[in-house]
Amino acid sequence: MSITIRPLAEGDFFAWLSLYEGYAETFDTPLDDTRALRVWTWLSDASHEEQAIVAAADDGRLVGLAHFREFARPLANDHGMFIDELYVAPDSREQGAGTALIQAVRGLAAEKGFGVVQWASSGENDPAASLYETLGTRSPAVTYEIRL
Repeated sequence: MSITIRPLAEGDFFAWLSLYEGYAETFDTPLDDTRALRVWTWLSDASHEEQAIVAAADDGRLVGLAHFREFARPLANDHGMFIDELYVAPDSREQGAGTALIQAVRGLAAEKGFGVVQWASSGENDPAASLYETLGTRSPAVTYEIRL
């Protein structure tokens, strides 16, 4: 299967939603209509910070997604790109879609002269970690959060 990476398009809603539901299930996170529509609205608004690209198979079927955004790096005196969400449908994994999505975000960041592309992983997804370690270097940083 060959993979084409392209921006998310207006007519992609239902295919994107199916992928995004799969992503949410991976994290045991309920995805109701309100939350899904809010994210879709963000991704459809060119002025919103969150952007999306999708991976399409030969037949046009969407098999993966990446949601990402720019962030400032004051100490480095530049900007970076952060991949917030990366997902490939289970039946399309290990066929290059994940690599192609990450490389596409890398390309977008490089075009803008950014200094880094970052993403977080649960640490419990060994197949994903195997891919990630072929594309990037594990950061020594540990992420903390305060839930509000």
